[in-house]
Amino acid sequence: MTSDKIDIGGLLSRLPLFTELAAADLAVIAAATREKRCNRGELLFQRGDMLKGFYVIVWGQIKLAFSSPQGHEKVVEILGPLQSFGEAIMFLERPCPVFAEALADTLLLHIGSAAVFDQLGQDPQFARKLLAGMAIRLHGVIRDVEALSLRTSVQRVIGYLLQETATAPGASHQDQRLTLPTSKQVIASRLNLTPETLSRIFHDLSEAGLITVQGKHITLHDVEKLSRYDG
Repeated sequence: MTSDKIDIGGLLSRLPLFTELAAADLAVIAAATREKRCNRGELLFQRGDMLKGFYVIVWGQIKLAFSSPQGHEKVVEILGPLQSFGEAIMFLERPCPVFAEALADTLLLHIGSAAVFDQLGQDPQFARKLLAGMAIRLHGVIRDVEALSLRTSVQRVIGYLLQETATAPGASHQDQRLTLPTSKQVIASRLNLTPETLSRIFHDLSEAGLITVQGKHITLHDVEKLSRYDG
C-alpha cells in the first residue's frame, strides 16, 4: 500500500455526515482524525475492545463478525468505501461485540470520540446526521433479520445477487455481470449458510440457465426470471 498522506479535511468534507459542517468545525473534527491502513487479513480490533471513536472506510473492505463458542464464524456485515461503523459502540462505551478484519488492503479514518461529543453539543445538524446514519444501519439490520428468518436459502442467495447487481431500467432480460466482493465463504456466513449450501445453490441456478459462475465472476442471464425462481 502507498504511504502517501491523504488530505483528511478534504476527504471528511465529502462525506455525507460532514458536508454541512462549517470550515472551523470541520477543522476540529479533522484534527481529531487519524488515518489507519490495514493489510488484507489484518484485524482492526477484537471483540471486547473499547472503541474511542468510530471509523469511516476511504477505500477497501471491512468485515464485522464474531465467533461462536464452537469456533464458527458469523459475519454480521461487510462494509465498503464511505461507510462508517462503530458509532453506536462509541456512545454506549461498552466492549465491542464483534471483531473487525480487513478483507482487502484498506484505508480508514478513525474519528476520535471527544471531538464528536463536542460537535454534538454545538451543532444540532451534526447530531441529526449522525442519528440518521445509525437509523439507516438499524433499518438494515432489521431487514437482514427479516430476510434470514423468513426467506429460504435460495431466496437469500438470489436476493443477494440482485442486490449486488446494478440493473438498468428495461435491462431485466439482458445479461448482468457482477464480481463477488469477497470470498464465497464470507458471503455464505453473511447469508447464514454453509459454503457447501451456497455452492449447491449456485450450481442449481446454473443448471436452470439463470446464472453462469466463473470463480468470483457471475453473470445473471435474466434478472426478472431469476427474481421469480423459487427452487
